[in-house]
Amino acid sequence: MRVTVLGLGYVGAVAAAALAHDGHDVLGVDIDRGKVERFRRGEVPFHEPGLDELVREGVSRGILRFAETGDVGPGDLGELVFVAVGTPSQPSGAADLSQVEAAMEWLTGLVQGANGMWGDAGDRPVVVMKSTVPPGTGRRLQERYLAAHGIAYVSNPEFLREGSAVHDWFHPDRVVIGSESEEAAARVRALYEGYGAPIVVTHTTTAEMIKYGANAFLATKISFINELANMCDRVGADVEVVARGIGLDPRIGPDFLRAGLGYGGSCFPKDVRALDHLALVYDYPFELLRAVIAVNSRQRLLPLFALRREFGSLAGVPVAVLGLSFKPNTDDIREAPALDLIPLLLQEGAEVRAADPRAAVRARAVLPGAVRVTDSALEAVQGARALVLCTEWEEFRRLDWEDVAACMDEPRFVFDGRNALDRERLEALGFRYQGVGRGRPVGARLGVPAAAKP
Repeated sequence: MRVTVLGLGYVGAVAAAALAHDGHDVLGVDIDRGKVERFRRGEVPFHEPGLDELVREGVSRGILRFAETGDVGPGDLGELVFVAVGTPSQPSGAADLSQVEAAMEWLTGLVQGANGMWGDAGDRPVVVMKSTVPPGTGRRLQERYLAAHGIAYVSNPEFLREGSAVHDWFHPDRVVIGSESEEAAARVRALYEGYGAPIVVTHTTTAEMIKYGANAFLATKISFINELANMCDRVGADVEVVARGIGLDPRIGPDFLRAGLGYGGSCFPKDVRALDHLALVYDYPFELLRAVIAVNSRQRLLPLFALRREFGSLAGVPVAVLGLSFKPNTDDIREAPALDLIPLLLQEGAEVRAADPRAAVRARAVLPGAVRVTDSALEAVQGARALVLCTEWEEFRRLDWEDVAACMDEPRFVFDGRNALDRERLEALGFRYQGVGRGRPVGARLGVPAAAKP
């Protein structure tokens, strides 16, 4: 099948390369000519494990090509046109759909210039929306842009996790297809039949709500375990054991029960805010979602509160921040907790050094100049009196903590914002350790053995 993918960010690039790997003839399109040239050379301009090999494979086979939008004509369009452009947050929390609307205008402009290239509606390209858009958007796009040209619309939300997006594409836990056109839905369904995943075919708005509902629920689960963690710190319980105990209930499950500094990235924050804004527009106060947003905003400030308790004034205190991406295995710094924390530390007079194995370059471009950013964790901790782990990169978990102890100055305070480090080992090396909700169980203080670690 001939496929066009419009937008070569994380989602679009993975979709283009994966579809080419499956044997489809794919054209990836973007407005950024520099990005297009890099993809043509087989280079991926961001870090996503396994994607660069997939792109090079498709380019070498000649079934994955790339073009700038101005160089694409009507005859270049495939049977399916995937739209994978950004939908960032507006200040109000609403999704900014300007890139989606620009994509619709670009596509319909090409169709208008086709001069009878397509016969009946069945020959026309089908728009497949991969971008995350609020429920009701597809219906409006169909009415405003596509219906007059006989173009069908399909909502096909993505459920890819940055850092494992290539794996997730080929091993989906479900495929969601929403359309008012049975024929268009069938075309898209054919792409996924060999993946062995459940396929949910429904109406457009329902498919859009599935995407928002999934992200909002996962964000809620994260905020809930973080609320429990904060209670654990107050009553002397261990959230790691609590999470294991409640996660064994099959109705709850263990996933997304990791206490820490909260969620970040390009999806959860903007999608939760967008759903909250949509609820306001439809005169529904989604109070639970508002609480999720509030909890997440506070959670990323926990290291600041802990440092204040430890040092009183932070003026002149050297603090090392490890991890600038919002999660491991990506260089994406969007909504990363560290980027909220670091300016606040600077405001209180701390001397901040930061390290990240992949996101250092991107972070340097947005962090204040007073921050010394390095690729090396040992360089960041040299002379530091405190260390904050914001991202649980494996490189940081496997640090030689004896060397770290030798590099740091008293009191060697460690705030483990992801509960990823070995507390007992660090305390044995003389670190003052604090995690998120990792207070010892009350019974242990009375001589009763602590609950087994998960």
